Amino acid sequence: MKKYNVIVIFDKDMKKTLMCKRTKEPYMNMYNLVGGKIEKEKDGLNEAYRELVEETNINKADVLLKHFMNIEYVSFNKLLEVYYGILNKNVELIEEVNKLEWVSINDNFFDMNKYAGEGNIGHIIEEIKIDLNNDN
Repeated sequence: MKKYNVIVIFDKDMKKTLMCKRTKEPYMNMYNLVGGKIEKEKDGLNEAYRELVEETNINKADVLLKHFMNIEYVSFNKLLEVYYGILNKNVELIEEVNKLEWVSINDNFFDMNKYAGEGNIGHIIEEIKIDLNNDN
């Protein structure tokens, strides 16, 4: 099974979430979550931190990631591990390939003309909001 991760990062004030603008297909020029492939036999959480540092310069000292959910695509033999975290301070972002942008957490993440993933980003972020509200 092919494994991937996506990482939802919120700013320290919980007003914005970090998105990258895709530079290639699928979903070219659309917003997407940070993430990538999980190397075989590697720990998912460590791979999420590795991707996060590579793509954004955000590291373990900046954010505590929580493994929140898995989405399995049975017909594609693909597993998506979803992580999220809230920054504990302001950070200087460094872009690897895709342009990084902070987007209001009140945006319509279900807008499939703006966001990649056929509504998955909206679903993921709404479920995380529920989880965060349950923690309070």
